[in-house]
Amino acid sequence: MREIVLINITGVDRPGLTAAITGVLAQGGVNILDIGQAVIHDTLSFGILVEIPDTEQGNSVLKDILFKGYELEQQVRFTPVSEEDYQLWVGNQGKKRHIVTLLTRKVTAEQLQRVSSITAKYGLNIDHIDRLSGRMPLDTPADKGKGCIEFSVRGEAADPQALRAEFLSVSQELNVDIAFQEDSLFRRNRRLAVFDMDSTLIEAEVIDELAKIAGVGDQVSAITERAMAGELDFRASFKERLALLQGLDISVLESIGASLRLTEGAETLFAELKRLGYKTAILSGGFSYFAKQLQAKLGIDYVFANELAVVDGKVTGVAVEPIVDAQRKADLLRELAHKEGLRLEQTIAVGDGANDLPMLAIAGLGVAFRAKPLVKQSAKQAISTLGLDGVLYLLGFRDRDGQL
Repeated sequence: MREIVLINITGVDRPGLTAAITGVLAQGGVNILDIGQAVIHDTLSFGILVEIPDTEQGNSVLKDILFKGYELEQQVRFTPVSEEDYQLWVGNQGKKRHIVTLLTRKVTAEQLQRVSSITAKYGLNIDHIDRLSGRMPLDTPADKGKGCIEFSVRGEAADPQALRAEFLSVSQELNVDIAFQEDSLFRRNRRLAVFDMDSTLIEAEVIDELAKIAGVGDQVSAITERAMAGELDFRASFKERLALLQGLDISVLESIGASLRLTEGAETLFAELKRLGYKTAILSGGFSYFAKQLQAKLGIDYVFANELAVVDGKVTGVAVEPIVDAQRKADLLRELAHKEGLRLEQTIAVGDGANDLPMLAIAGLGVAFRAKPLVKQSAKQAISTLGLDGVLYLLGFRDRDGQL
């Protein structure tokens, strides 16, 4: 009669160990039903679920594994598994899987405890835990650290909306980001990424910078703040702010453009997306003059932004149609996906304002980046703790995969 046994091997990792163990199993004519291995700080954890045949060689295989483990200075444990339990395990393989991603400046035990407790509370079982971020020196400054832990979980959440709400609450309490997404084929096959510009790719709202020079900074900033928070219609507020810039000399554009700072992680993100074969685009309610500067700097494929109407070297204060507003951004995302022969599930959209919500909603991965509370609550995912390159972690990208 055949036996099903789970073999657990732990000890100091060393070259050739896996080959030695599987070599013993091969001599016994054993079938491998499942296998997993992890090494943490040179310590090995190796698990193999085997089917042992009812033969003379098969009957001695566990004894031989025990001797081989002793020879290699490993601890060996055997756990019998009934056929009933095995069949139940097989039956569970069709269950949905999700990925929970923890983003933080420094990973703590409390963060992991809270995330794992919430997943268990809603009926999700953790199958794998992986560190995607690189190794950080102990003396890394608090604002320069970068940590990412990925949980692969199995099952259907009892109440997905309540689960997301708890993750958001913990994110705010512990100053971390927690993403929850289905682990589908599309997650690993996205090919188009589109971005808002102001306060997303750059650390400023350009229209506010223009307004300061025009002497209407406070008025325009107040309108911008309310528009980004979703309190004002973007199209109407854009026209109102633009009218206040009437008469501004365009000679100031060059100096403002030179002073704009890229958001943390932007250069890393675009370099990696390009290396991975992504098409990229700016879909901005800001101005094309500045967007084209970013296009040249970051190697962006497409740019759609608002034109700044100028007559005799002065800003007219009149909007040029079509205005790139919330609906226009969503429409452009659909058009670009169609042009590239992609499904919307294969797209990524990143933005910070209420006018980004429609495109975030239809993208396969919609990320609210350092966004206002309303936007953060409404978007599928949010990143506030790390830089823009944190988006790579949501794709399953590991720091060691990078070429920079």
